[in-house]
Amino acid sequence: MQCWRLAKAISSVWKVVTTMRELIFDKHKATAAVKILIVALLALFAVSPVLTQTTEKRRLLEAEQALSDLGYWILDVDGKPDASTRHALIAFQKMEGRKRTGILNDAEMLAIRRAKPRAPRFEGDKHVEVDLTRQVVYLVSEAGEVSNILPISSGTEKPYFEDGKKQIAHTPRGTFKIERQIHGTRKAPLGNLYNPSYFYKGVAIHGSSSIPVFPASHGCVRIPRFADKYFIDLVHIGMTVYVFD
Repeated sequence: MQCWRLAKAISSVWKVVTTMRELIFDKHKATAAVKILIVALLALFAVSPVLTQTTEKRRLLEAEQALSDLGYWILDVDGKPDASTRHALIAFQKMEGRKRTGILNDAEMLAIRRAKPRAPRFEGDKHVEVDLTRQVVYLVSEAGEVSNILPISSGTEKPYFEDGKKQIAHTPRGTFKIERQIHGTRKAPLGNLYNPSYFYKGVAIHGSSSIPVFPASHGCVRIPRFADKYFIDLVHIGMTVYVFD
């Protein structure tokens, strides 16, 4: 498809060039430099959009494949941006201590190419790790492989009021077990929880439509909506959850 577009663009440029020859090349006052410049500019503006689209898609495809290989959660490696693409890039920026922009530029592409797979904090059976400092969550296999890395938003550690009582938006640290799960939506007083997996009283890992790059929840661990319906099936009741700074 891209080759066809390029050929069409070149054909269009040639038609324009032919027309310009008739208009310009008969003018004795026009210098050779001006003629060459005009033709070059016509070719540049006609062909560059096609080349830019092709280049951008190739770069995005490379980034998606590299991020997926590093363990970040990409739904489809196809060179087409979607929710998982942006969240994977933000998770990468969080893990690597980079500015959390979600924008794939030359600097981020270089960083992705140079990145190495992350090692887990804990070993043992398959488990979940929640890194509150980096604001990410991921799964760890029995072999110690990190996968399904997602950006999160955890508790702000600030006060808020619920039913007239002052509370602290705190995400507990420590070692826990998934106690219960709800497939679907739980309508809670503080908002909807999508496919929550509870690991400490009313604190759960759940889907949310709001995943800023900083802590913003009342204590739960928010994950992106594209992932919540899959995440709940990748974990199970009794699975260990490590939450740490």
